[in-house]
Amino acid sequence: MRKSTIWLLTLVMAFAFIGLLYLQMNYVEIIIETHNSQLNTTVKTCLNRVTRDLEREEIRQYLEKDILREERARYRLQNESATKKIDSLPTHSLPPLKHFSPHHFVPKPRGLMGSLRHMQDDFIHRYFKRNEVINEVINEMLYSASLYPLEERINFKKLERDIEIELKNNGIDIPFFFFIINRDGCVIYRNDNGEANPALADLYTQTLFPNDPTARFAYLRLYLPTRKSYIADRLTFIIPSIIFSSLLLIVFSVTLFIIFRQKKLSEIKNDFINNMTHELKTPVSSISLAAQMLEDTDINKNPDAFRHITRVIIDESRRLGFLTEKVLQISLFDRRQASFKLKEIDANDLIVTVANTFALKVKSYEGILDIDLQAENSSIYADEMHITNVLFNLLDNAVKYRHPDLPLRLFIFTRNENGKLFIFVEDNGIGIKKEHLKKIFERFYRVPTGNVHNVKGFGLGLAYVRKIIEDHKGSIRAESGHAGGTKFIISLPLIK
Repeated sequence: MRKSTIWLLTLVMAFAFIGLLYLQMNYVEIIIETHNSQLNTTVKTCLNRVTRDLEREEIRQYLEKDILREERARYRLQNESATKKIDSLPTHSLPPLKHFSPHHFVPKPRGLMGSLRHMQDDFIHRYFKRNEVINEVINEMLYSASLYPLEERINFKKLERDIEIELKNNGIDIPFFFFIINRDGCVIYRNDNGEANPALADLYTQTLFPNDPTARFAYLRLYLPTRKSYIADRLTFIIPSIIFSSLLLIVFSVTLFIIFRQKKLSEIKNDFINNMTHELKTPVSSISLAAQMLEDTDINKNPDAFRHITRVIIDESRRLGFLTEKVLQISLFDRRQASFKLKEIDANDLIVTVANTFALKVKSYEGILDIDLQAENSSIYADEMHITNVLFNLLDNAVKYRHPDLPLRLFIFTRNENGKLFIFVEDNGIGIKKEHLKKIFERFYRVPTGNVHNVKGFGLGLAYVRKIIEDHKGSIRAESGHAGGTKFIISLPLIK
């Protein structure tokens, strides 16, 4: 797959995911606004009902008091009038009781229509009379009730219960605080003891006794401290959508990672095949040429030339076997953990042996190999052959990537730290840029050098080194050297 195609698919998938995410966020925002609007409307309706009932209760109490006062006054007047009439009658005008008969108490007959009309007129008269009394009481209450303090007009505990009941009846069963202020903003009562200090935008305001004179207006302000969580609880169905969106994002990211990784592995594989072909081509060509020279009869007559050709065949065959073994070795490590012949060895002694063997090669390049064994405890439990190969690989890389304008200089030293053995292999070569330091231990990875391929290899040496060190429960990392070269730091556990 072409790189441009991969990027096109990536852009399409990213655009689709961003569009889906935008729609979901927009949908959630609309739902939140809807629930918020419904909550505001419901709370305002509840407060309106509470204040209306409060005003009705006040009017009812005034009417009851006034009617009771009027009935008492009329009853008293009727009693006084009856008493005066009885007292004004002369005693001699009353006939003796024996002269009274039932006929004295029979009313005079009256027509049926006249009686009905009389009753209707009496009812209408009493209705209008009562209505006038009610209107007078209401008008008096409207102008006189506002003169009383709110503490006398309102039972605050009952008001709190009424608000709570009204909110619960409308499905809002959450804590609330309220306080009452006058027109000047002075707090007359609050049920939160001053704990809540909400912003004005979070308050629901309702006018108390709207029929009072404007100068005597009072306001009820309600605060819902758990309003946001109350609305959030109504959005629990959004959680599955968020989970699925997150899974989609994870799958999308993993897919992109796999695609780019496969692309990178494909490029590495092609580089490896080209590099391996070039590496194998040289010994095969040398062996083929040497074999053709052996067919010449004049070569057989010259023992020196024959031995030289034979040596070339042996060396190139060994080189070919070494390259093949290197590829097989890294494949073996991929499939399973290598089997080691572990034993107790002294790392300082091993480093001295490796340095003595490699010194000849360094000397051929007119270089210097120094060692400084500062570690007092250097006993490790390891496979001697593989640890030796690790050191040879690091030293061989230092020779391969030496600086062309500086004399070769290698330095190996050890020390103990935090109960571990540290081995440092440092050179003054061309060095490695920081962006490549963490990648050089990957299989087939080689530091880019453009179209220059003056150093041969498969990019497997350092991968082998890391595998051996990690299988020995150790670690390895690379740093930029002080003189512009590279420093490899190996950490191995000591025998306790």
